[in-house]
Amino acid sequence: MPRARGPRPTTAPDAADPDLAPPATDLRPDHRASDLRTAILDWFTVHARDLPWRAADRTAWGVLVSEVMLQQTPVVRVLPAWTQWMARWPTPDDLAAAGTADVLRAWGRLGYPRRALRLQECARAIATSHAGVVPRDEADLLALPGIGPYTAAAVVAFAHGGRSVVLDTNVRRVLARTVTGTALPPPSQTAAELRTATALVPLEPDRAARWAAASMELGALVCTARAPRCEACPVASLCAWRAAGHPSDAHAANRRTQAWAGTDRQARGRVMALLRATHGPVPRASVEAAWPDRSQLERALTGLVKDGLAEPLPATSPHAYRLPQNPPPRVE
Repeated sequence: MPRARGPRPTTAPDAADPDLAPPATDLRPDHRASDLRTAILDWFTVHARDLPWRAADRTAWGVLVSEVMLQQTPVVRVLPAWTQWMARWPTPDDLAAAGTADVLRAWGRLGYPRRALRLQECARAIATSHAGVVPRDEADLLALPGIGPYTAAAVVAFAHGGRSVVLDTNVRRVLARTVTGTALPPPSQTAAELRTATALVPLEPDRAARWAAASMELGALVCTARAPRCEACPVASLCAWRAAGHPSDAHAANRRTQAWAGTDRQARGRVMALLRATHGPVPRASVEAAWPDRSQLERALTGLVKDGLAEPLPATSPHAYRLPQNPPPRVE
């Protein structure tokens, strides 16, 4: 459900942008919105995945952890990590008291390890400011470290069964196709998308929470980015994109693809893997052996230290690095 995660104006306006042109299909009359919701909710009743953070015995903390882990990470990779994490730190108080090095090791290969630091800082804030209880109010959630508009709305809906506007990449894609007739939403979320999403949220809190999960699931399993399964879609007859003949992505030229091989991100990942695998200081020579490009390695090390993900030990002989042993600085 991975989750990237407030609205910003698109950096490259296009005639297909719903802020600048009327959508190919709108939500009027009211029965169209009702039909769309009903069809997707009925489909979800049959096809929803059995995920532990959806279980009847789920906790609000477990939902919050899942949402942070699912940011830019597929469910198949999150499932084992989430299960082990919750067995080890089942409450915010447990994670708040954990060693930072242990937290980073447990994060493993989920990627973007700064999320682990944010999650621990969030746990500390919940422990100290909310008596260890995950807040129910969206404004209180937004005030927690590392929690943005999407995550706050998701916790309200999925943890507490409340009414909120949950708008992640999957939901944006479903609404772009079914409502506005576009292949994919613009690179950055627009005010028009938020208005459309808000208009579709049912008034009843329980149904609103279920709608959030259902529309997200449809985007994850059927209305996918690269190979949508239109033949299996419960709202194919209501889809404006299908009715328009499946036009191509109007925003393709404005999308950035992020390479991995040979990048600074890969260098950082290589160093982090080495530090996670070693319980103790890692000599500078071993760190240098992990990546061939010396200037790129220096950038990676500088960034990791600045982000609170690694600690240099210049006084040791030889010079070494290790995972942080103390609470990291606040990550903005």
